[in-house]
Amino acid sequence: MQAIKYIILAAFLGLISCAEKNSTSTTQDSTLPELLNRNEAIQNGKEWETIQNYYAKNRLKLSEKPDDLEARLELAQLFVQEARITGEHGHYYPAALRMTDEILQLTPSDKDILFMTLVTKAGVQLSQHDFAAALETGEKALTLNPYNAQVYGTLVDAHVELGNYTKAVEVADKMVSIRPDLRSYSRVSYLREIYGKIDGAIEAMKLAVSAGAPGQEQTAWTRLTLGNLYQTYGNLEQAAQEYQIILQERPNYPFAIAALAEVEMAKENYQEAERLLNEAKNIIPEVGFYEQLAHLYQKTNRMAEAKSTIKEIFTMLEDDVMHGHNMNLEYAVIHRDLTENYEEALKYAQAEYEKRPNNIDLNKLMASILSKQGKTEAAVSYLQQAKITNSQHPELLAIQTSLNQ
Repeated sequence: MQAIKYIILAAFLGLISCAEKNSTSTTQDSTLPELLNRNEAIQNGKEWETIQNYYAKNRLKLSEKPDDLEARLELAQLFVQEARITGEHGHYYPAALRMTDEILQLTPSDKDILFMTLVTKAGVQLSQHDFAAALETGEKALTLNPYNAQVYGTLVDAHVELGNYTKAVEVADKMVSIRPDLRSYSRVSYLREIYGKIDGAIEAMKLAVSAGAPGQEQTAWTRLTLGNLYQTYGNLEQAAQEYQIILQERPNYPFAIAALAEVEMAKENYQEAERLLNEAKNIIPEVGFYEQLAHLYQKTNRMAEAKSTIKEIFTMLEDDVMHGHNMNLEYAVIHRDLTENYEEALKYAQAEYEKRPNNIDLNKLMASILSKQGKTEAAVSYLQQAKITNSQHPELLAIQTSLNQ
């Protein structure tokens, strides 16, 4: 899970004060967030060496010139990348926000730096599940540069999460017209899936994969999404092939390992699934891997191990919340699927629904929980909203069948 929070910038305010008194003042090493060591399995040859050198270069720039805005921006973007690769969200996302907020406090006169700072901050806010704030930040960036595809990607994501699907399609079309690449094609794919156009979604995601460089993390993530599409809509063998290709191009990619575990679970090969999940979670601390493991323990009637793993999951979620991440959706799903505490599940789902009532996934979740509680009439109401885009997601269709709709 991605966990982020705003950090009060007391240390940086002190730095500003010193800089005003003496423009040659240097920053203390302790004032900058650390670059955490990567697990050896995901150092990926010279990639990790390059990252370390990049971090050291920008840290040195800031030690010599504390108001070097470009160096702060480059560190912010580096932290965002490392958060995704290492799973250390609680460290890196606050670090990225700290860098962007420090830049904004200095009111940069360079329009390009201001634009990229806002785009970077909006991306972190999306990861924090603060979608309304991300939309606001992204729209500020758009006023500075309406010709950059990256800002449109941020706006697409925010509109999708808020349930503004028509607007998301409009913005995605603009994004593709500016730059047809991995990022734009992948968003087109997601929107096609939302509207029930599964073949078109797969076609667009294939284009996204072909636009990426083999071995890069973003290409691996995109191919993972392609595999998830195949898996969700019933083609397990093709999904497994995509996951294997990822591991050939980017060895030890933990999300591909965990995805293969899901395929093995679907085939009831529980021993192999467990091995793969343990391998994945030993590489990065991704809570989703623990959730899969808890499901496996429950399916194999290992209730003591399931209970222990669920306890670990809640500890991880509490840490995410402590670092400012909105975890309502995750709590709701875990209470529905793992603890079967439907009252708690509904509480968290309702809290998130109130923030974005037009989101079809939240309406689907509400319908599912209410159905399990036997509240059929209320469940049907949410189901109707979940169906407005003609989504063909198997979970939605299963809920529809269970409610005789």
